[in-house]
Amino acid sequence: METKTPVPAACGGAILRPTANCMAAPLARRAAVLIDGEAYFTRLAACLRKATRSILIVGWDFDAGITLEPGPNAEPLGSLLRSLVEARPDLNVRVLVWSAAIVHAPGASLPLIVGADWEKHSRIRVQLDTHHPPYAAHHQKIVCIDDDVAFVGGMDLTVSRWDRTDHKESEQGRTNPDGNGYGPVHDVHAVIQGPAARTLGDVARDRWFRATGERLSAVESGGDLWPDGLPPQFESIRIGISRTIPQWRAEQCVQESARMVIDAIRSARRSIYIEAQYFTSPSVGQVLSEKLAHANGPEVVVVVGMSARGRLERYVMGKNRDRLVQQLRRDDRHGRFRIYHPVVPSGDATAPLKVHSKLMIIDDTLLRVGSSNLNNRSEGLDTECDIAIEAVAFPARRTVDRIRDKLLGEHLGVSGEEVADAVARQHSLIGGIEEINRGQRGLRELSKTARRSTLRPVLGTWLLDPSQPLFCSTWPRLRKLLSGSPSRPAPQTQFRKDKGRQPEA
Repeated sequence: METKTPVPAACGGAILRPTANCMAAPLARRAAVLIDGEAYFTRLAACLRKATRSILIVGWDFDAGITLEPGPNAEPLGSLLRSLVEARPDLNVRVLVWSAAIVHAPGASLPLIVGADWEKHSRIRVQLDTHHPPYAAHHQKIVCIDDDVAFVGGMDLTVSRWDRTDHKESEQGRTNPDGNGYGPVHDVHAVIQGPAARTLGDVARDRWFRATGERLSAVESGGDLWPDGLPPQFESIRIGISRTIPQWRAEQCVQESARMVIDAIRSARRSIYIEAQYFTSPSVGQVLSEKLAHANGPEVVVVVGMSARGRLERYVMGKNRDRLVQQLRRDDRHGRFRIYHPVVPSGDATAPLKVHSKLMIIDDTLLRVGSSNLNNRSEGLDTECDIAIEAVAFPARRTVDRIRDKLLGEHLGVSGEEVADAVARQHSLIGGIEEINRGQRGLRELSKTARRSTLRPVLGTWLLDPSQPLFCSTWPRLRKLLSGSPSRPAPQTQFRKDKGRQPEA
């Protein structure tokens, strides 16, 4: 294992490349990472109550029946938005939701189809977005308030997202509007203030225009909307904003998010920390294999959920993940790769913690949070939005380390400081994890498959998990099948770049 040494400031500032792996890198006055639903929903509620001009929400799913702050006097999100509009004559609320959410997403479908009482106001508009290729999902998760503060990350404003970082078995707040509870869930979001928030507003406005044909103007906020009581983790720092937009009609494909992931991994010198709902991308696997094969490459730590949900998801995403992990283990000649799933106490035993986050931390220099999964459809089929912070100065680099250690501390049931101390003693991220990882709450290594199996994607991946719209990828294959022309098989020893379908956000 390599000794952890600081990266000189002169090495920073080389990853974010506007127009290549990000649309722009505007300045943020303040920024912070919000770990788990309680941290996000509480801060969002505080900012919504300060809004005076515009609340713009875009998402994969939306359920106005959820409460942002669970409790005996909790107010549903829809009622909160209606009360704000009624109290502020200049405030407009717009909500844009993926059209197929009424079928695929867990939130209540009927209000999205026929409307609800809370949205019956001239300055509230809820729109289903049908402007996307067949089989594609609008997967961005953005809330922009008065163009002063924006939230972006892995959480939609829908059911089964709220949880606290302790993930207790008996958590009363983990209850959906129908009264049914759900299991513990881990996720990550970010809050940004300043010009970078306005640029995220531009991303949301562009999506609104594509869906509705209505052009929205930026607004000027009259106050400071930063959530009270939240210390900023970063100040006066550039934020790279990356998108995925699929090729559709006259629109060109944008793949900034996929380029950002590859560029970030290639820049790694000491450690790569990943939290991923889905971990199946062949392109990500290839560049990680290159890093693991290098004698002086970085440690790679990946945190995922124990298993996928549903039969289709387990077949496509689960089996492709297992095959990618098998490839990485074969290429890990120097013992620098670990993939874990987190567990939390459940009586005398443990229960799996659902991992819904989409996060990457490279050394102490780059933090990436967003909606993009490390699977195929996030690379070119779904609409995505991620942010990346490249830390150049020492205070920001130290903050990146602290965020990683806090995340690991949550999974291991200790403080971030204890993680930092263990990593320092072991001179290794993996060594630090393994020193601490002895409790009921902790990280369990993903099971290893003894038998040798093909590394090719499972049958049907090209149809169920494509990396581009079906008219680009599927029709040529179907045409070959219908004409009787055999297609060339992929090599058995490589993970083929056939891309895939993501059943959940």
